[in-house]
Parts: sequence; structure tokens; C-alpha cells
Amino acid sequence: MDASTGGNGSGAGNPVPQDAWEQADMRAALAAREVSSVYRLLRKHGVSQRQIAAMTGQSQSEVSEILKGRQVMAYDVLTRIADGLGVPRGYMGLAYDETTAIRVVGSSGGQQAEEDESVKRRRFLAHAAQVTMGAAVFGPESGTWSSGPARTPAPGRIGMTDVRQVEAATRALRSLDYQYGGGFCRDAVVAQLSWGQQMLESNSTELVKSRLFVALADLHSLAGWTSFDTGLMDSARGHFANALDLAKQGDSHPLVANVLYRMGRVYLHQDAANDALKLFQLGQIAAQESGSELAVAVLCANEAWAYALMGNEDRAMKLLGRSKDEFARADLANAESWVKFFNETDVYAMTGTVHTVLAQKNVEHTKYAIPALTRAVESYTDDMARSKAFMLSALATNHLLEGDIDHGVKVGGKAIDCAESIKSERVKDRMRPLQAEAERRRNNVDARDLADRLKIFYAA
Repeated sequence: MDASTGGNGSGAGNPVPQDAWEQADMRAALAAREVSSVYRLLRKHGVSQRQIAAMTGQSQSEVSEILKGRQVMAYDVLTRIADGLGVPRGYMGLAYDETTAIRVVGSSGGQQAEEDESVKRRRFLAHAAQVTMGAAVFGPESGTWSSGPARTPAPGRIGMTDVRQVEAATRALRSLDYQYGGGFCRDAVVAQLSWGQQMLESNSTELVKSRLFVALADLHSLAGWTSFDTGLMDSARGHFANALDLAKQGDSHPLVANVLYRMGRVYLHQDAANDALKLFQLGQIAAQESGSELAVAVLCANEAWAYALMGNEDRAMKLLGRSKDEFARADLANAESWVKFFNETDVYAMTGTVHTVLAQKNVEHTKYAIPALTRAVESYTDDMARSKAFMLSALATNHLLEGDIDHGVKVGGKAIDCAESIKSERVKDRMRPLQAEAERRRNNVDARDLADRLKIFYAA
């Protein structure tokens, strides 16, 4: 097959009209890789969701989610859609070689992409348990998560200065992620990994090698987090698996705990609270082995969130209390860099988040959520725009739940203002409860205006 064209064309058996890809609105949608727009235009041409699913190898539920606005960013998925529909690849800017695809987007095997999500969660949990409780790293299993990025010549020998450069790049990229979202910097993180990973093959002292393991583990963790933020769940899982292996090889219990916390957050986001809780509990083992009260505080707070989502108010409150106690005892000045993010503001944010989940079933929790979220919002600076958007959205949701519609609408507007400048699928997903509460109060003109503005935000 010619690399610049799709595989099916518009021949027999293809329900797409022959001239569909040449129409101006379709060409614009393809050029922008707006798959949701492409699918909507196909529906106007009489192509059903079932037919789209059959041609692209997706489930009908996936097609439905994309039609509702879910973005498709992974290179391999975009090419599969293009080839399945018979779109000339060049129309979507996909006429790249494999090396470019891996370097820019990262590789995820077709077999992994087709697995059921629950199977993927179980595989990762088993891998996490093996790393946390056992000693197996860098074995054949770790290589199944993702293919290596395109290689560039590696230095023959590295020293501590080279490792510090990786650490400095990770700090800078993490700052961009906090401020602008994973969509802004993920490709840069993956590109940095492409270089940093080569250093594992360079000669060095054992001390340098050990610190390199930890530095690359942290960079993989950031790659996982930015992938998660842009909706690339398979890529996130692969990076977090690699981060676990490297952190274990570098004998860094705090970083193992941090990676498990972050992957648990992915599962919370997918409404798989029970699987998330298991990862948080594994992370708790590593956190306690590290002797870091701050790491323990992070894991306790997130366990509380998982229990709240599972409807276990008693356990959620106990763990939230323990998180605050551990934080009060933590040595913040000497904490590891990857756990220093959890400061007093984050304690308020997690308190407000847990009470917000519980408030959706018991409105009494708004009286605890609102003060905590207000403190968090007031403390966030401009370089924490994504976190501020999360908390503004939760705060607005609580005001609506409490019946204070005027205040809820005002804060909700601020949440949208903040979210509009961030390239993050997570922000949109975390604002769904606010959208639901605004829609529920459509008989109020202000709530209706907020609901309509949220619709525009999601359609953008």
C-alpha cells in the first residue's frame, strides 16, 4: 500500500460517497484531525455509527463518545481510522514514517489498544504488585508496554552533570504542564525521553547510573501524567509502568509510591475506584517503606477519595483525617522533589474534593467542602491554572448543591474562564458534575446561562 493513501478507497462495500473526502467542510475537519467533526459529517452522508465502527475497528460506544466530542490524538488510532474509512492519509497530515510517529506520539501496540480496559487495569495492577512487592524489573514483561522511541546517538560516557540536565528539563516541563496542561507539553516530554533513555546504554559510575534511573523514572512519570491529561490512556499506562521499573531499579521508594498514586488517579478518572484503591494501597506500602510522612499523606488523601466514590463515608473521613495528621508531621523542607507538590493548599484541595464527592449524595458535606475549596482557590497562583480550574469547578458545584445559585453561577463562570486557557481533557471531564448541576436547574435563568456556556465550552 502507498504510505500516503488509505487502504479501502470508496469502492464496493464502502458506504462513504466517493466525493465525501473532497468537500470543503470535510477537508477542513480532516486537516485539523477533528475526528468528531469527520464522523458527524459522515452521519450527514447517511453513514451509520455501526458502519463507522465496523470500518475503523472501534466499538459503537467509542464512536458515540467521539461524536459527542471526545478527541482522538494517538497517531496509531488516527491512521487506523484513516485507513479504515479510506481517507488519503495526507489529508490528515499522517504521511509520516514509523520513526516520526513514535518520536512525536509514542507507540502503543495494536493488541494492547484492542484489549478491554478492565483487562488492561488488571495487567497494570499485577505489574505494580510485582514491582512493589517483588524485585523483577527490566524483564521481558516491561518491554510489552510500549516500543522504544526513535534513537539518537548516545554519549559514550555520562556524569552527574548529564543527569542533572535531565532533572532540570523535567522540572521545567512539569511547570508547563501545571500551568498550561498536558496537551501543551506532552510531545516535548516524549522527545526528552527519546534522548534521556539512550543514557542507560552509556558508561558511568554506579552512583550516576542509580541517579539516572530515578531521573528517567520521574520523566516517564511526567510523560504518563501528560498523556493522561490529554486522554491518551494506553500511553499513560505504558509510561507509568516504565517509571515503576526505573524507580525500583534506582531504589526510590518515594517515587514508586508517587507513580502508583498517579496511576491510581487515572483509574479514579475512569470511575474504577476499586482498582484505584488497590494501587493507592500498594503505593502506601512503598510510602511507608520510604519513611516519608508526606508521601503517606498523599496516598491517604487519595484513598479517601476512592472510598468517597465507593460510597464509604466512614473510611473516607478516617483516611482524610490521617492524611492531615501525616502532613502535619512531615518534613516539608527535605521532601523529595516529586512529592513536594503536596503542600497546605493541596491538603485543602483534597479535603474539598473528597467532601464534594460525598456532597453529591449528602448535601451536608457542602459546609465542609466550600471553606476548604475556597482556601485552595485563594492560594493557587497563575502557574497552577489547571488545579485552580478543578477547584473552581468543584466550588461552583457545591454552591449549586447548597442552593446558592447566584454564587454558584459566578464561580462557575470563573472556572470556565480559567479552563479555556488550558489544553487538558481532564479539566473538561472534571467539570462534568458542574454541568450536570447547572442543567438540573435550567428553570433558573442564571443556571441556564451557565449550562449553555458550558455547552459552548465542550463543543470548542
